[in-house]
Amino acid sequence: MLNNKARIAVLVSGGGTNLQALIDAQNGGKLKSGEIVFVVSNNPEAYAIQRARRAGIETMVITGTRTTFESALLSTLDRHEIDIVILAGFMRILSPQVIRKYEGRILNVHPSLIPSFCGEGYYGLKVHEEALARGVKVTGATVHIVNEIPDGGPILLQKAVEILSEDTAETLQRRVMEKAEWILLPKAAEMLSEQVLEERARKYE
Repeated sequence: MLNNKARIAVLVSGGGTNLQALIDAQNGGKLKSGEIVFVVSNNPEAYAIQRARRAGIETMVITGTRTTFESALLSTLDRHEIDIVILAGFMRILSPQVIRKYEGRILNVHPSLIPSFCGEGYYGLKVHEEALARGVKVTGATVHIVNEIPDGGPILLQKAVEILSEDTAETLQRRVMEKAEWILLPKAAEMLSEQVLEERARKYE
């Protein structure tokens, strides 16, 4: 019998606010074509793990070198028959091996309007610090498909957020999350889940 939802794994490293946005979207019916079935962290202290457990989602912590991490990750994703991988504050760059395995099926949210303030080394507060230092008036967030170039994959969704004169990196980070990231990521997850289901239906026609 075919699964009637795309199976989603979320990779996390920190607090898990974007994971929470996905969980809330799933509970609220906005993410209806996909289901978060598994959450993986490379950080045993990540609060995101607690968020997942409270939502009844299976979790796993995988540490070690990139090679050992990715070997365990791939075998675990296989075992859970994962269709889509979402990077939600995940602080490791995936190898080409993982990206090819899930080509076109890995989503990432980045806290700027790509191609501004993106690429290797641009994550967390640094993105917002750079935006403020440059004096730009508008920033935002981008959800894109992951390829082998950091933040270089096809863009799915973007949303602009105004920068205020009194902003600090911390206040700007919070506004970008609330006004853009938490809206865009669940929307993109639903878009990709719908695509997976359509492809599956065509395969079995």
